[in-house]
Amino acid sequence: QVQLVESGGGSVQAGGSLRLSCATSGYISRAYCMAWFRRAPGKEREGVASIDIGGGMPYYADSVKGRFTISRDNAKNTLSLQMNSLKPEDTAMYYCAARVQYGFGTCPLNNPSEYNYWGQGTQVTVSS
Repeated sequence: QVQLVESGGGSVQAGGSLRLSCATSGYISRAYCMAWFRRAPGKEREGVASIDIGGGMPYYADSVKGRFTISRDNAKNTLSLQMNSLKPEDTAMYYCAARVQYGFGTCPLNNPSEYNYWGQGTQVTVSS
């Protein structure tokens, strides 16, 4: 059974840092694209960052580029998101997601419906 479990959310002041983690089942970590999405109150779910199986082709939303870093450790079956220089507009529920990777290249990030498996989410709150 596919399982994704997020952790690491919390409250932080603007300019601070948080590190999110997602524990995955072993099969996902070897064959799946992984990504982080977020949903702010009153807004649609949006892609934050994605990463391919090998971890060599991360892809970021423009809003987080240069501040967030996505990584994966397939040996430990974990996905991470290091978030630095946090802003109040980063406040949202953050979700880990997975889908089968087809071919080579970056993993998609524009459409949440392209991902089949989701975690329950972890809340990130950034105060000004």
